[in-house]
Amino acid sequence: MTASHEEAALSAHETPEQDRRFDVAIVGGGIVGLASAYRLTGLYPDLRVVVVEKEAAVASHQTGHNSGVIHSGIYYRPGSEKARMCVRGAELMKEFCRRHAVPFECCGKVVVATEEDELPVLESLHERAVANGVPGVSLIDADRLREIEPHAAGRRALHVPGAGIVDYRSVAGTIARRLAERGCEIRTGTLVRGIRRQGDETVLETTTRDAVRTRYMIGCAGLQSDRVARLEGARPELRIVPFRGEYYELEPARRDLVKGLIYPVPDPRFPFLGVHFTRCIDGSVEAGPNAVLALSREGYRKTQVGLRDLAGVLAYPGFWRLASRYWRTGLDELTRSFSKGAFVKALSRLVPEIRERDLVTGGAGIRAQALRPDGQLVDDFVIIDRPRALHVCNAPSPAATASLAIATEIVRRASSSFDLGAPAALEDELAWLS
Repeated sequence: MTASHEEAALSAHETPEQDRRFDVAIVGGGIVGLASAYRLTGLYPDLRVVVVEKEAAVASHQTGHNSGVIHSGIYYRPGSEKARMCVRGAELMKEFCRRHAVPFECCGKVVVATEEDELPVLESLHERAVANGVPGVSLIDADRLREIEPHAAGRRALHVPGAGIVDYRSVAGTIARRLAERGCEIRTGTLVRGIRRQGDETVLETTTRDAVRTRYMIGCAGLQSDRVARLEGARPELRIVPFRGEYYELEPARRDLVKGLIYPVPDPRFPFLGVHFTRCIDGSVEAGPNAVLALSREGYRKTQVGLRDLAGVLAYPGFWRLASRYWRTGLDELTRSFSKGAFVKALSRLVPEIRERDLVTGGAGIRAQALRPDGQLVDDFVIIDRPRALHVCNAPSPAATASLAIATEIVRRASSSFDLGAPAALEDELAWLS
């Protein structure tokens, strides 16, 4: 997001505090929060809407630290919210980018089975993709795989031609600019530290001078989503546990090893997809991520420790139940975190030519993964309905891809339970994307 976009968003309302009563306050300026504001202001142009973001800029965490893939919906259980919203969200994301000249590319993806025992899982992925309505997906043999990705190796693969890449920071910045044009206020640098009811209003106590007074609120706080929900009075039966994903990048001279997206067959027990290769919209190629427990919810470096965050994880019974079942997998991920050789070994199963010297250290992201008290990772999106509030309490990948579809569901629920009045009539179902 450019400085001019931020200034436009922050100056959308320059009115006295007594006039700053909002109809809807959205807590969280990531792509889900921004998309929700965008959908809401498109349907209800007269609503006074504010987005409250604790960082100095929108898209500072999960939105701005992912690999920029437009997922297709091949991994998710048919009938699940992830399956439905990912497939629809990918369509909406591509259409939004077309309408607003945000660069994106349908570069295609292959999910590669390198071992015989992976073939049944690959076939199951194909069945899921077909059931979820993913267009153009097909199982291919090794010869066809080499035509698509000349340097990849595998017995068979799943080809997903509609998978794409985009810069989600650019998407978020474009949405923020459009929100400012619609009169929506975006308050950055504003941490919500308390939420209370006062008559018909919900009052968000913040670290800035002014409280935010609103009729309704929507929590889209990502890594802090469970905490914001609890501040409002909700008692979600889950807790956010942060997993850091670390990336390498291919040296420029070796980027020709990867044409699009090359993924392994995932372990069906986990929501993580395994280390893979991603060609990014700027032409660079990322390799990763692994998935290790982060010692801070916003700890992008190995050395970052958040005492409150770490204490919360260690005191949570669900974490120990998860760790007792999957400690060996966790140890493998940790080994890849500290050993470049182990990381490259995993990557070389997909592209045998890869060598340690081909990779340089890249960035990292944090996945906000919800965990239940029984130690089960929450596999689907979770939206909690409350009196005068909604909370998105689990929206990890593919939430960026699905963000516009998630926003549609959030606003559908808000329209049903909030007193928002009659929505504006749209010319067609995609008119709100303009």
